[in-house]
Amino acid sequence: MPPVRLEEFDDDVCLIYGIGNVGRQDDGLGWAFVDWLEAQGRCPNAQLQRNYQLLLEDAELISTKQRVLFIDATKDQEVTSFTLARAAPKMDFSFTSHAISIPAIMATCQQCFEHLPEVHVLAIRGFEFELEMGLTPAAQRNLDAATANLLSGELRL
Repeated sequence: MPPVRLEEFDDDVCLIYGIGNVGRQDDGLGWAFVDWLEAQGRCPNAQLQRNYQLLLEDAELISTKQRVLFIDATKDQEVTSFTLARAAPKMDFSFTSHAISIPAIMATCQQCFEHLPEVHVLAIRGFEFELEMGLTPAAQRNLDAATANLLSGELRL
């Protein structure tokens, strides 16, 4: 697979969506990524979005896009710093909870709007998720590594 470059998302048919809660330490990694984009002037043509969690209504939002990049924190201990993966639609029961999954959003989009954008998920490893503002130093290092790799075009799916 060819590398994924951040510039590929700098278009009005693209959505960059940070998921998380900045009031819960490393859970704010998704928002921190979008903050970094804005501070660096990167992807000014893309639609930037921040939300605490995915909502069923996000199926309609992604139905209007050709390419989507979701950024979220992960607690997965197998992820040492970050991962970038292509997502696939899959209906699951998460649509009935407060934590609907990215595959369920995609499946809903495909079913209801007969469109499925190319979706990538950047999962950045977080460590602390308590009620406190600010990323931990380890999570900040992981965010820095992810952004550096995206800029260099070294990330491959």
